[in-house]
Amino acid sequence: MSQPVLITGATGHTGRQTLQILAEKRVPVRALVHQEDARAQQLRALGAEVVVGDLLDFDDARRALRGVRAAYFVFPIRPGVIQSAAYFGQAAKEAGVEAIVNMSQISARKDAKSHAAQDHWVAERVLDDSGVPTIHIRPTYFAEWLVYPHFLATIRDEGAIRHPFGQGRHAPIAAEDQARLIAAFLVEPEPHLGKIYPLHGPVEMSQHEIAAAVGKTLGKKVVYEPSTMEEYRALLERAKMSPFLVQHLCEVAVDYQNGIFAGEDSIIEAVTGQAPMTVQAYLSAHRSAYVGGQ
Repeated sequence: MSQPVLITGATGHTGRQTLQILAEKRVPVRALVHQEDARAQQLRALGAEVVVGDLLDFDDARRALRGVRAAYFVFPIRPGVIQSAAYFGQAAKEAGVEAIVNMSQISARKDAKSHAAQDHWVAERVLDDSGVPTIHIRPTYFAEWLVYPHFLATIRDEGAIRHPFGQGRHAPIAAEDQARLIAAFLVEPEPHLGKIYPLHGPVEMSQHEIAAAVGKTLGKKVVYEPSTMEEYRALLERAKMSPFLVQHLCEVAVDYQNGIFAGEDSIIEAVTGQAPMTVQAYLSAHRSAYVGGQ
């Protein structure tokens, strides 16, 4: 396998871990990063070719995709994913790329109230129309939510998880488990081209069950305290999230209540031969995040 695969978002949760898996398998990898910094140097140390560029710049996309066999496309939750997908798809077509693995989201659908979720659905269609065979993955909430600063502090300091998620359920999915699947798709995309895969962890849980699992793993009492949407919005705004992201998170909280995020793994173990991590296993591996402030 002489042609490289391209990893966008190469310093992010899924991108970096996908790159590391591929590098360990001695698959040639090219990494697209936003800037030349210590993280870019770390990617080079893993054996990656590093390209600096912006997915919202067509010329950067063309340069990054030139000579690439397959590519992982991921765009943050901010305006621009449709334009970026159009640039990426056209550049991939010009470069003769054989397959794209697209990171979408489980709430992506035509009639989504979240602007980001609706944009991701449109971006999926843009990539489908590009002529480059694409695999869409739609993860539920990441297990990483449990260690994001604005939620971690509440768990650590107050023993509480607060969301307006009602009686909804989901199976948290770790980025590293997604990365194993993404790497497998990039190496052998053919059986999966044109498909859409929801991604879940192994065990669907309510917020009360997640809180109990977190408490048991950390050795302290943790409870789920349902919040109002107004309280949740205020929390997100205090965390200085953008209005676009706040609108998204509030609308998908309603989706969560309505069962959009529910489900259990049906593809990661089948493709990779390894089941994704449980909440308990994830927290055991990341327990150090909770040490400070106790």
